[in-house]
Amino acid sequence: MATTSLADSSSRGMTREEKKVIFASSLGTVFEWYDFYLYGSLAAFIGAAFFSEYPEATRNIFALLAFAAGFLVRPFGALVFGRIGDLVGRKYTFLVTILIMGLSTFLVGILPGSASWGIAAPVILIALRMLQGLALGGEYGGAATYVAEHAPDNKRGYYTSWIQTTATLGLFLSLIVILVIQNWLGKEAFAAWGWRLPFILSFVLLGISVWIRLSLSESPAFQRMKEEGKGSKAPLSEAFGQWKNAKIALLALFGLTAGQAVVWYSGQFYALFFLQNVLKVDGQSVNIMIAIALLLGTGFFVFFGWLSDRIGRKPIIMAGLALAIITYFPLFHALTWAANPALAKAQETVRATVTAAPGDCNFQFNPVGTRKPVSSCDIATDFLAKSSIPYDIVATAPAGTPATVTIGSETVSSFDGATAGADAAAKTAAFTKGVNTALQDGGYPLVRDPAKVADSKLDAFVAANPKLALDAAAIRGGTKTMVPVAQAVKDKLITADEAAGATEVAVFSVPGAGAFRMVADPAAVNWPKVIGILFILVLYVTMVYGPIAAILVEMFPTRIRYTGMSLPYHIGNGWFGGLLPATVFAMSAAKGDIYYGLWYPIVIAAMTLVIGLLFVRDTKGTDLHAVE
Repeated sequence: MATTSLADSSSRGMTREEKKVIFASSLGTVFEWYDFYLYGSLAAFIGAAFFSEYPEATRNIFALLAFAAGFLVRPFGALVFGRIGDLVGRKYTFLVTILIMGLSTFLVGILPGSASWGIAAPVILIALRMLQGLALGGEYGGAATYVAEHAPDNKRGYYTSWIQTTATLGLFLSLIVILVIQNWLGKEAFAAWGWRLPFILSFVLLGISVWIRLSLSESPAFQRMKEEGKGSKAPLSEAFGQWKNAKIALLALFGLTAGQAVVWYSGQFYALFFLQNVLKVDGQSVNIMIAIALLLGTGFFVFFGWLSDRIGRKPIIMAGLALAIITYFPLFHALTWAANPALAKAQETVRATVTAAPGDCNFQFNPVGTRKPVSSCDIATDFLAKSSIPYDIVATAPAGTPATVTIGSETVSSFDGATAGADAAAKTAAFTKGVNTALQDGGYPLVRDPAKVADSKLDAFVAANPKLALDAAAIRGGTKTMVPVAQAVKDKLITADEAAGATEVAVFSVPGAGAFRMVADPAAVNWPKVIGILFILVLYVTMVYGPIAAILVEMFPTRIRYTGMSLPYHIGNGWFGGLLPATVFAMSAAKGDIYYGLWYPIVIAAMTLVIGLLFVRDTKGTDLHAVE
């Protein structure tokens, strides 16, 4: 058979059929990752369309389910489709996975929101999200195994490295599509309905992928195994129920994929989160910076895959882990100075102190982003952590007293959320205003938005903000806006009782008197330096990820390869990697240091480095086509 001979020679160049195999597998996987990333990138718009009409407890359940579908379900997809792939074949299994993924994503784009379909809308959304997670769990293993089993023994790292570009290219493609549609429609139209277009466009990508994959033939190694009757009748029990194979899976997880996952997520996703949420760089600029770094770095996936065919898979992966361990702290410190130098300078000179009662401060692990802090200490530290303020916790306050935040000579009292009741909003506003004012006085890069104030409340507003030195007469002499009463009540400019008998309310805009925002001055952002640091982080990603497919497929025998390599890969990337942002934030909040959470990827990477160096053997040159 023509396909059987594709991998027989180790010295020839790449054949037309092999190029087609790599292109079809890589292109389909790019589209699948593109579909998967859209949910994360557009989560805020999806939440507004499907969850906003429900009580907080219900929204939290939905958010938890969506999160679980995105990360925790992936290993189960690896088990389901890995088993099918080892029983039925590689080609048909990963054809099914892309059909499931593409159709699920398309349906998210056209699914009516909760305003139209009620509770059915979020339930269907979660079901589609779970199908996405299951499909992704089967896609990677299928694509990597399929390409590897077509590759010559001395070029397998190079061939499979094209699969390794797909996750980054999928992220890149999703960012580009979102940016283009946002700029085309404008922010308001995009928020209202335009966010659906990237999902709907996936149908076109799906059609292209399916058309190409239908023209492929089964992998030669799988065909030969079937012809010789040596296939596994129970891939799951053989892969994980027999110690000789289960041991390989454990080594693949703890000696390779766990460390690879945290470096991968740190270099791409957490870097994006850090710039936007910690350093307060505007979202559009962050997306552009990440996209440029990905564009510059993506070719190195292929380079390190090619290099692994010459010097081995293991040395490159271990070197990437070691570099990340050594340099993460200085790189993220440098990123702060490059992206928000005013914040970096303020952090060096001004530090907050949280004084709380013993036992009032808790570890704030919040993977779905919906848990609200309740204790007075947690309220204080959550606010400071999200504002990127370094702080120390001193547990010396008397039991039952609220925590306080001291910045310089100013001390602001927090409050107990469990007993605040109807006053919670007012207490939150007073606390955040007091802390922000002290931070602004200390040199932190805070700005204040304009405040909208009803005429009837203007005098009281001026009296409550003596530091602003406002003049009520001068404000009234300026421009005012007549706002319908219903809108004024909705915007909380007046109460319903104050609206009685009126049709319109005079509202003034007071510059620099509204809500505080921590910002990165766009003029101070050093774009070349930020992109350079991001490129280094992406380079580490390419080192640990470029050769990973080759070494994983070479670790397992043909009869259980799809099943065996998929599960440790998706546990490593779905659980160790997927939980990274929440874990890093919780650790940073507990310590009061925006960099402290970096110990999570460093420790996991160090664990993998030690186990990998001691127990994982290099697999370069393994003959996949000798049927076991």
